[in-house]
Amino acid sequence: MSESKERLSVSVDATLAEQARRAVAEGRAVSISGWVSDALRRQAEHDARLRALDEFIAGYEAEHGEITAEEMASAQRRAASRAVVSRGAA
Repeated sequence: MSESKERLSVSVDATLAEQARRAVAEGRAVSISGWVSDALRRQAEHDARLRALDEFIAGYEAEHGEITAEEMASAQRRAASRAVVSRGAA
């Protein structure tokens, strides 16, 4: 996304502003603007994934019927039974 830039004026929680300054000071971000732009980009990508998931589910349900609570509980049990627990050294 190397588009033109637009200056914004926003209010954020003081703790988030401090985290942004710390990210810059520690070299994890080039600037506060860059840090905020990265966060906005991640949120936009997240929102797009959620919209795509909503569309997929709507299409699936249109073809196969509404997914029931029982089906979701069954899928959750299957996923949990296949989960691998990984813990670091205590």
